[in-house]
Amino acid sequence: MRRGLISSLKAETASFTVNQDRDHNMNRRKLLTAAPALALPALLPSGSFAQAPFPNRPIRVVSPFSAGGTSDGVVRLLSPTLERVLGQPVVLDNRPGAGGTVGTAHIAGERPDGYSLVLANAGPMAIAQTLFPNLAYDVRRSFSYVMLVGGAPMVVGVRPNGPIQNMADYLAAARARPEAMSYGSAGIGSVGHLSGMLWAREANVQLMHVPFRGGGEAEQQVLGGSLGSLWNTLGAHAGSVRGGSLKAIAVTSGERMSTFPDVPTIVESGFPGATAINWFVLAGPAGMPDAVVARIREAFITAINEPGMKDRIAGLGVLTMTDNGPADVQAFVAREADRWAPVVRASGATPG
Repeated sequence: MRRGLISSLKAETASFTVNQDRDHNMNRRKLLTAAPALALPALLPSGSFAQAPFPNRPIRVVSPFSAGGTSDGVVRLLSPTLERVLGQPVVLDNRPGAGGTVGTAHIAGERPDGYSLVLANAGPMAIAQTLFPNLAYDVRRSFSYVMLVGGAPMVVGVRPNGPIQNMADYLAAARARPEAMSYGSAGIGSVGHLSGMLWAREANVQLMHVPFRGGGEAEQQVLGGSLGSLWNTLGAHAGSVRGGSLKAIAVTSGERMSTFPDVPTIVESGFPGATAINWFVLAGPAGMPDAVVARIREAFITAINEPGMKDRIAGLGVLTMTDNGPADVQAFVAREADRWAPVVRASGATPG
């Protein structure tokens, strides 16, 4: 019986070994048969698997400021045409903080696929380069620039029933009582803050700067009489200027605004060196493909050139701007960073 059991076990073992060998050979044949197919992707040239055309999902445009600002208004005006041209939703994403650098830095760290963009102004894109010693991005290397969308001059705003009615009055008041001639802006290191200082340097007077968290707060203090004036983006106060609750005594552009033809320029007022434009630039993370940049640029240009659109944008206090392509935009931003650097240093401004 013992011999029979041993013989049976040997037979089973032999059968298992044979089955193992047969299964192994079958699996090996399957792998060898499948090997060419598995290797096929590696043998095909790159690009053989077509990518979905850009864009194939929503595009996000970050405004690095609080909701209701000029960049918001521009994106909202352009969005219907952009969505029609691109065939995808265009989503506005407000990410304020640190003078616009929080939202701008966020985009610098995103994937350069064209689906994350920022519409930033001269604050985070030029002034911040000097103002913030440990800025998380470099405006010369961290972005793929698409286009200059427009530029907003600063407005010098005062109470309509106050003693100051023009820049000559403003200069006289600053000379008479420098310590009492105050101006508000949207924050330390903002374009409004530095524009006021630029004018004061040219006029050889002193102004007392009072920073606020936004232009709206500064305007309230001016209208209430506790603040002498404000220097801030015209678009943020366009409604108040039109309504007459805030008097605009100058804009910092070289030419008058078509939508505010009665407001003189800072140049007409005798201060040609105090021109300042808070330009808006559309950009994405560095490394965006040229074809994607071109597609986005084409869509924005189409939207801006829609009948009546430039007038609507001008209603926000923004003049449309032109450029000669992404490389020209990048060079422009670098020049502006260099231009504002000495003004920032002279102001003594530090990040709040």
